[in-house]
Amino acid sequence: MKIHQFKDSPLAHYSYAVVSDGKMALIDPSRNPLPYYEYAEENNAQIVAVFETHPHADFVSGHCQIHEQTGATIYVSKLLGADYEHKAFDEGDDIQVGKVNFRAINTPGHSPDSITVVAEDEEQTVLFTGDTLFIGDVGRPDLREKVGNMTAKRVELAKSMYHTMQNKYNDLPDDALVYPAHGAGSLCGKNMSSDSSSTLGNERQYNWAFQEQSEEEFVKTILQDQPFIPHYFGFNVDVNKAGAANVQQTKASVKLQLLAEQVEEGISVVDVRDEKEYKENHLPNSINIMARSENDKFETWLGAIIKPEEPFYLVVNSVKQVGEILERTAKIGYEAQVRGIITLSASVMKGSDELDLENFENKKEDYTIVDIRNDSEVAQGKIFDDALTIPLNQLRERSGEIPNDKPIVVHCAGGYRSSAGSSILENHFRNSKVFDLSDNIKKFS
Repeated sequence: MKIHQFKDSPLAHYSYAVVSDGKMALIDPSRNPLPYYEYAEENNAQIVAVFETHPHADFVSGHCQIHEQTGATIYVSKLLGADYEHKAFDEGDDIQVGKVNFRAINTPGHSPDSITVVAEDEEQTVLFTGDTLFIGDVGRPDLREKVGNMTAKRVELAKSMYHTMQNKYNDLPDDALVYPAHGAGSLCGKNMSSDSSSTLGNERQYNWAFQEQSEEEFVKTILQDQPFIPHYFGFNVDVNKAGAANVQQTKASVKLQLLAEQVEEGISVVDVRDEKEYKENHLPNSINIMARSENDKFETWLGAIIKPEEPFYLVVNSVKQVGEILERTAKIGYEAQVRGIITLSASVMKGSDELDLENFENKKEDYTIVDIRNDSEVAQGKIFDDALTIPLNQLRERSGEIPNDKPIVVHCAGGYRSSAGSSILENHFRNSKVFDLSDNIKKFS
């Protein structure tokens, strides 16, 4: 059994290929199937199976496109109620891929339809645990109250996770390898390790969810301090249940416009350029969600700020970025919402106000300070005592709560989010000064 782990850094997502005897199986693949095809080609292997551990909330899977292009069978739990062609894969079911036997364990908790995929050959046992068991943590149970074939309340799922951790892995050996669908940085859990794999023995010893505790204690711990839920999560669950369209075709249909001076009025504009370039010139109704590198969590904040099915334009610095930005947008299924991807004309001169930092330091009372960090961050302590606290993912909807009798200063924890936040408030307060504290926040924190 040869295992290859693929990592999507911005979403902290892991997917897998398992090769044996000229056959290949995929587990929880990303939207774009081409990297898996390249790996199959390198190994002279035929892709015959795709396992989905559950309908993912934080990214769109390419399982249906892989099925259409390779003929691979898709295996999912019957509890999912998938709308695409598939075979049910639940406890008691198993298939052979090369010399590897794959079997399912139903492991509800993150979702009612979650499974762990167990791969076994003569040498090792491997667990592909999806969003059930992470390294150092377990999946959050609060994402399926309103979406999917089976909706379940967070307390019900938390209790299901408790029983999964108490019972479902008991018959597996300590040396079984554990490969999760996510690592540190994902919003699908709260305390994940940066390690990309582990053994079941290590998790039994060090993962809090395996420790002896009552159901009540477990439920209280797992429900505490979970991250926010972006707008796009429920949308992605539904897309993955139905099956996404061919990503190369949907990306190719997006229009490109060079040196644009204006766009359709009333449509949001997502500007992915660096904040310095954005603040020098941008289109009206723009939101600066930077995508300078993989370190910028563009996908997450795009899906947290822009709502599913809301049309928007994308602004890039150069046509060289078009392919990359469309790829990142398509990861969360938003490419169909893009009215066009554009570069700006030099005649676009709308800029952002520049903060007089010395004046702000000396006269903070002359400003309305807006803290857009997440609730869990604010709970650890405010940076400015008098700041209004509105998380970035809620700022568009709650901007009316902010008074405009003073200039407004927006801050986050490090500077990335405040550029998006200040641009949102610029759109709302067109006759007021709005400033971005940016990375100067480090002088105060």
